[in-house]
Amino acid sequence: MNLAHPTIALLCLAALTAQAQYVKGNEAVRILPGGSKRIETPPTTHALLPKPCAAASPGCLGGGWRMVETPEGLMECTEIYARPTTCRASTYGAQKRSRLWIVKTGGQWMHCSYPDLNQDCVSTKSLPSPAVQ
Repeated sequence: MNLAHPTIALLCLAALTAQAQYVKGNEAVRILPGGSKRIETPPTTHALLPKPCAAASPGCLGGGWRMVETPEGLMECTEIYARPTTCRASTYGAQKRSRLWIVKTGGQWMHCSYPDLNQDCVSTKSLPSPAVQ
């Protein structure tokens, strides 16, 4: 296979980028019989939440973007809860930004510095450590 050919190189890069846009083992994403997905986002019940900070607002990013799987796909959100207006389409792989990956593992919600359950993951109740990616 000749990877020097631009079309093949672009297809390989696109495939790698698409694969990296989820966290393998994230219990919040379940594949159902028939291939459909069931997506769970962190619950907001019993939580005192501030007014949502819109993803389009420039002053909302204390600590970087939260990468959250939603029924619409992977989104960049200003918070872990993915409430309406707080998320936008992912730019992962296209733009370098400070990011945290919100995942569920062992029944607990965690934020990870990278899209990997084995790297720098702590409880969402702890202070995050975003990484520029």
